[in-house]
Amino acid sequence: MIGMREVVETFREPVVFIGRVAGVFPHLFHRRGLRRREFLYYLDLCGARSLPIVLAICYLMGLVLGFQAALQMRKVGTEIFVVDLVGFSVLKEFGPLMVAMIATGRAGSAFAAEIGTMKVDEEISALETMGISPAAYLVLPKMLSMLIALPVLTVFGDFAGIVGGLTVGVTVLDLPMAAYCSRTMEVLDSVTFLLGVVKSMVFAVLITLAGCYCGFRSSADAQGVGRAATSAVVSSIFLVVIADAVIAILYSFIGY
Repeated sequence: MIGMREVVETFREPVVFIGRVAGVFPHLFHRRGLRRREFLYYLDLCGARSLPIVLAICYLMGLVLGFQAALQMRKVGTEIFVVDLVGFSVLKEFGPLMVAMIATGRAGSAFAAEIGTMKVDEEISALETMGISPAAYLVLPKMLSMLIALPVLTVFGDFAGIVGGLTVGVTVLDLPMAAYCSRTMEVLDSVTFLLGVVKSMVFAVLITLAGCYCGFRSSADAQGVGRAATSAVVSSIFLVVIADAVIAILYSFIGY
């Protein structure tokens, strides 16, 4: 049976880890605080290499949303409102969420596996021996790259999702492309777009913290690295879904 001490320890360690990362975050503003080569590597890993799968999945997501909406809207003769449903669903909810899920599988697990492997090779201990903070050395490049990559990927994913809805509108509902685009510009404003981008930044922080934390918690063996990568994916998905629900409630209070 789990005692109170174990429960407290379970919640204390993530808080301590977040505090360490927050404590070294000002190092970003120092000239030597960020490893540029690693930052560019992670930016390529989290951003450019993820772009094709983001475009494909978000396009198919918009296609499915548009098709399902078309089946219902056609019953009451309101096919044009498919534009509203697809646009708001993609920009506010499914665009950031699907990009986060892709990043969880690609980046979150990679972060955990990389740090776990370094722990097996005792590279983490070597960094501490040299007086280098592992949080600043390993977490900051990943965090900054995710904060840049996920919002950019969300923008591309939003566009792909809307194009998926446009495909259904033009081919299934026989809506003129000009009418579909005009309605999209009419109902979607910049605030709706920015709300989705802000949400993706929150997801970026959660995925990075979960991946790195699971990597640091890995045991020093091959099985531990595998468990760390699996735990990073599961934890990231759980945190992203919880954060998505909380942010949706907060947005409802401001009327969006």
